[in-house]
Amino acid sequence: MSQFKDELITGKAYDAKLVRRLFSFVKPYMRYMMLAVLFLFIVTFLDLLPPYITKIAIDDYIAKNRAGEIYKIIFFYQAVLITHFLFQFLHTYTINLMAQHAMYDLRTELFTHMQTLSFSFYDKNPVGRLITRVVGDIETLNDLLSAGFVTIVGDFFSLGGIALMLLFLDLKLGLITLSILPVLCLITLIYRRYARDAYRQARVNQAALNAYFQENVSGMSEVQNFTREEANFNKFDSINAKNRDTFIKSIKQNAMFFPSIELINAMAIAAVIYFGGMEVMNGTIGFGVLVAFTQYINRFFKPIRDIAEKYNIFQMAMASCEKTFSLLDTPPAIANPPAPVCIKGFRGDIKFDNVYFEYNANDEILHGVSFEVKAGESVAIVGRTGSGKTTIINLLARFYDIKSGSITVDGVDIKTIDLGSLRSHIAIMQQDVFLFSASVDKNIRMNNPELTYEQVRAAARYVNAEKFIEKLPQKYNQPVGERGVTLSVGQRQLLALARAIAFNPGIIIMDEATSSVDTETEFLIRDAMKKVLKGRTSIIIAHRLSTIKNVDRIIVLDKGRVKETGSHEELLKMRGMYYKLYELQYREQEENEKA
Repeated sequence: MSQFKDELITGKAYDAKLVRRLFSFVKPYMRYMMLAVLFLFIVTFLDLLPPYITKIAIDDYIAKNRAGEIYKIIFFYQAVLITHFLFQFLHTYTINLMAQHAMYDLRTELFTHMQTLSFSFYDKNPVGRLITRVVGDIETLNDLLSAGFVTIVGDFFSLGGIALMLLFLDLKLGLITLSILPVLCLITLIYRRYARDAYRQARVNQAALNAYFQENVSGMSEVQNFTREEANFNKFDSINAKNRDTFIKSIKQNAMFFPSIELINAMAIAAVIYFGGMEVMNGTIGFGVLVAFTQYINRFFKPIRDIAEKYNIFQMAMASCEKTFSLLDTPPAIANPPAPVCIKGFRGDIKFDNVYFEYNANDEILHGVSFEVKAGESVAIVGRTGSGKTTIINLLARFYDIKSGSITVDGVDIKTIDLGSLRSHIAIMQQDVFLFSASVDKNIRMNNPELTYEQVRAAARYVNAEKFIEKLPQKYNQPVGERGVTLSVGQRQLLALARAIAFNPGIIIMDEATSSVDTETEFLIRDAMKKVLKGRTSIIIAHRLSTIKNVDRIIVLDKGRVKETGSHEELLKMRGMYYKLYELQYREQEENEKA
């Protein structure tokens, strides 16, 4: 749980800087806010009238035997309630309308910003935590705007109005009633202190629960493959139990606080009935005043309970504000240069010159890597696991920045090239193809409106994907499910090739694309690859050396250094590292065939 300690609520219940920044999202919808405040003041004022109307009905009509005229006060009472309902509806509608618009803008800005953040950011932040930011924290801020700032003003206004009405009706009884305020404040302060600690821990537990649940669902195939269900359940059960116990703790505090408020409420009413009853019997005040007092006292304690509850909203909302704006303020590790260059007449020349790189400080992955790939040339990169093959792909697309050296495309340093321009010319086809939970058509075009339906079909046909697409129930409109779960590995790879050809990149980078498919699909993919790679600069990350015999050149990596370079035949003649790797795979293949 230590990795989620930054979820702790350590700030104040009110932070002016955070509130000002939050209200920058409210500003475009301030007219709704002002209307909501106006409606709230009207609602609060109307809420003060029913007890006083009751007092008038009893003392001025019932006590004076004016039964024939009592319909007037009843009509007025009903008119007040109907008007109260109308303005309560308008207040609720306008305040929530403002909050929803503001949170829509904030959520949109947050999502847009997260798309600019670099791979290094996502390497360090669990997806579950980020979901908490975009979903949970935004919802908390929505609660603050819709049931926090404006309504707490209404609560204080209501308290002040009721206090004035109590003193207006009878000064002595009013002072007796208000004498319980110091006790209420003390109880509220004690509750606030313990509630804050409970909500702090609840936030940590919730973040851990979200992160573990997301990770477990995403890796469900591995969980079931390695029969980790019971072990993972036990871990989830432990986190879930901590989450439950923390909320039970807060429930206990609520179970003590709110009945305490009700007890004080009852004591206040008892005091009013005792002292007020004496005055009624003495004829000092009318019976209607006593009835109005009991009604006002019930109304007096409602905003006190609301204010105590809203403290928790404020506490959590300030923490959500801090975390949300901290995420918005996180600068992308990879950013466009001040004056980005857009490559015109793209050819596809690639050059790595003495490149050093490390994911973590003092842990270098590449040590002075240098090589060139000419436009239209096909180059394979081979090497043992951990030699730096995937790192080279990530650096070329500038998902990470190098420590020293330079990488150029068409003679231009990639650090000076516009990121969108650079990546639009590079298509990376991973071994594990990622497809979105959308239709076949949308996964090929990637929602690019410039690609026509005919272009999408032409791309699918070109890479041999149309054959299986036409067999799908909805053809190009067929949903592929989350991560393409409804398609086979080979079908997903064919769609990835169709996507690549549809965007017509100048450089294609391919991880071994045929290692997990049947022979027929492998033939289709190989035929498609020949078409896709023709006339384009290509880098192939090879795991099976038998698949790269026909490339122009092979680069052998070992522990982040270029060990050998040459064609398949040249490297075999050198009898170096490539020869050993090839011999090892060839021998393993022979043994498998004999078996």
